[in-house]
Formats: sequence, structure tokens, C-alpha cells
Amino acid sequence: MKYNSALNLGLLAAGALATEELTPEKLAADIHTDKLQNVLWNLNKIARDNGGNRAFGLPGYNASLDFVLERMQTRFAKHFDTFVQPFTHIFASTLDISLTGPDGEDVRVDTLQYNNPTDLPGGNTGELVALPVDDVRGSACFADQWEGVDVVGKIALIKRGTCAIADKLRLAKNNGAVAAVLIHNVPGDRITAATLSAQNVGQISPVGVVTLEQGTAWQERLAAGETLEVTLIVDAVAEPRETWQIIAETKEGDPNNVIMVGAHLDSVQQGPGINDDGSGTAAILELAGAIKKYKGFKNKVRFGFWGAEEGGIAGSQHYARTLSEEDADKLRFYFNFDMIGSPTPYFHVYADTEAHRAGGQYLFDYLTEQGHAPEWVNFATNSDYIGFLNIGVQASGLFTGSDFAQDPCYHIACDDIDNINWDALTVNAKAAAHAVAQLALSVEGLPPRETTNVNPQSKRGVARSLSQWARVASEAEHSASCGHAKATI
Repeated sequence: MKYNSALNLGLLAAGALATEELTPEKLAADIHTDKLQNVLWNLNKIARDNGGNRAFGLPGYNASLDFVLERMQTRFAKHFDTFVQPFTHIFASTLDISLTGPDGEDVRVDTLQYNNPTDLPGGNTGELVALPVDDVRGSACFADQWEGVDVVGKIALIKRGTCAIADKLRLAKNNGAVAAVLIHNVPGDRITAATLSAQNVGQISPVGVVTLEQGTAWQERLAAGETLEVTLIVDAVAEPRETWQIIAETKEGDPNNVIMVGAHLDSVQQGPGINDDGSGTAAILELAGAIKKYKGFKNKVRFGFWGAEEGGIAGSQHYARTLSEEDADKLRFYFNFDMIGSPTPYFHVYADTEAHRAGGQYLFDYLTEQGHAPEWVNFATNSDYIGFLNIGVQASGLFTGSDFAQDPCYHIACDDIDNINWDALTVNAKAAAHAVAQLALSVEGLPPRETTNVNPQSKRGVARSLSQWARVASEAEHSASCGHAKATI
């Protein structure tokens, strides 16, 4: 990996000084589809040259860092202060997985990130026990759903859906199961990857994921009174690894009023991550390249190219958590762009409160003016806005959808250069530019950082309680204890 200290950035000057006054219209007009395509072509090639992915802890991610740094620290150096922030997170990989069915057959099985290992070399063998299917509450999500079901020394057969998979697997382990087989909840051969999160290493049952058709066939045989025995082998490793993320900030603007934009730079291990989240990366990289042309904006604009999002939203949480109170107060708004080019897109704008809408309204209005029909949606618990909401920074962002209907290649190998709706990506990137320019020029109307409650209440209320946020945030606790210096920009 190639990077230079921020102290040496002055030696890397490139390009002319900005001479033109910034306006939202000009900045949006500077975002071009062909340039977004160029960024994604490069990210796709990086994945293709590095085992098919750009996942944290692997060569494709380091090459992605180098690609962004070549622009931010070389081409754009005269206009930005850039630094590389290190942090440590648990890297996990499944080296091998296999499932032998009740008739001795090899069964197609998929793994999940942060899977726990079985006994080796022989794996874990046990009688299959089907947990009741509950598509409303979620199958095997709650302790009462396990009452009267004997899984001690056996393998739990569980349908995927509704609650976190790790919750199901924790209950399986706590009830004595030696492993679990997870039935995918969408028909067909496509099994979407997911993470079980670093915090669950050693805390949950090993698992293999089978298709809906395969799992349903086993459920029917069990219901008919058959006894089925299977063997699951999971050879998995988990270890701390140092990784990096990139923070860059405009030289122009008031350092006490900072508008921040972010997108995660890593992919899942199962694919190149061109929509998730090459699309967001391309948008903010092109936004950086465009804003450097301009002068006259009052507030600094900061860019975060986050690491290890797919490993548990680790990098952005580390960044937010290591900001001093003084520096956190300077963050006037955060925009998150994670999956903004889905093939059949929603046009979703995040906001839970009126404070969030104060910045998100610029995104919403631009999309409306361009003939789209944006919708306000609440924040979830699965992207890089979490760390900023946890420290009270007002936020918004764009999202085009990850369900099968919006992105049939979500978290699998076909999330490549052909998995992008270029019109959606372009208009969303232009919306980002327009909104950022508005706030770079003026933060009037933006409320200050919320310091009395780490998570403003939303209509989701109980579903997204403080304890839930604390659990998600704890995934990156290891990062916070690594002794790295606090971020200063």
C-alpha cells in the first residue's frame, strides 16, 4: 500500500488553484456518468485481479485504498488535507465448508461471515431438528420459540428471516445444538451473504445455509416422521488485523463548521461490491474531484472512505468514537451514500427527525426536481451513519435498495460493473453534490449536535432502542482500544 503522511501533502501539489465561485447548480453539473463509470471500472478490475473481492483484510481492499489515495493525495493534493487512519478489527474467513445430507449426499451449502468453526477434521454430526416456522415474529428468534424443542447434541434446522441470524444461532448454542442449518428465505439458487458480526465469534453455533427448496424438503420429511442425520464441517478462522481508511478535507472553509460525506470502500468477500458500495465510493470521489474547482464556500467539506463496514460497520464507528467532543461539535452534518445505483432503484432519503431532514431536504428536493419520487425512510442499524448518530451528529443519506427486487446481486459475485443503474447512480451523485454545496455555502437552519441523547427517538421507538444501538456499536470496541491517536480532521 502506498500512502504519505499529511505533513508531506504540500510536496504533492497538482492542478490549478480554484478560481470559480461554488454554486449547487455548478457542482451538480460537474458530476458525469462517464466519470462515475471510470471509477467503477477501476474498482471492478481491482476485484477481478484480487480474488473477486475488495474485502477488508484482503489484497483487493488495499488496492482500493491505493486507488483512492492516488487521487486524493496526488491529483487533488493542493485542495485537500488527507490522512490514512489505521484501526484494528477482527478479520474472519471460512476456509472450507461442507454439508453431508441424510442420504450421504453432498449438499450445496453456503457460509456466512464470522461463521464459527465445527470440530475438525470430522465436523459436527447430529440429528436434524426443525424449529417451528414463524414468518411474522421470525423463526427461532425468541427463547419461547425453543421451548419444548430438544436440540441438545443435535443440529437445528431454522428458517432465515426477520431477526438477526446471530440471534437465532446464539439461541441454538445456548439450547445445546452442536450446529445449525439455516434455510434461505428466498426461492432459487441465490443465497445472499450476510455477516454474523465480530462480537459473536465463539458465541454462536456453526452454521451452513441451504436453499429454500432443500430446507423445505427436509422439513417435510421430518414432519412425516423420518429421522435425518447430517454432518456439517466448517473450517473458519478469526483474528485481529490492522486495516486503514481514508479521511480527506477541503483546505477551504471554516474548520469549525464541517460537512461530512461518507461511503464504505470495502466489499463482502463473496463479490466485488460495485453497487455495494462502489456506487457510493464513486459518487463521493467524483464529488471531491468536482469541488476542488471552486472557491468561496464558507464551510469545510470532509470525505470518509470507510473500512470494514461489511465486517460490522467498524471503521466509521472507530472514527466517530475517537473524535474529541470539540471535534464532534464541529461536524454540522453527515451524509451517507451506501448503495445508490441499484438496478431497480428506490429513491430513499434517510431521516428520523426534523433535525435530520434539515440537511436531507436538499437531497429530497433535488430528486423531486429531477422528476423522481423520493421517499423518507428511517435509519436502520446496518450502515456507516450509526457511529455519527451515536455521537449526536445530525445525518441523512441516500439508499436505492438491497432486496432482491431492487438488487438481485446484493452480496454475491454478480455485484459487478453490470449491476448498476447508471441513471440512478448519476442522479443520486448529482443530488449529493447539490446538497453538499448548499451546506458548504451555509449551515443556517442546521441544529447543533445532539449531546443529551446518543440516539434521537424515531417512529421505530422500541424497535431501535438505545440498547440495540449499543449492541451494534460494540462490534467495533476492539478498534477503540488499539491506542491510535484521535482523529483531528
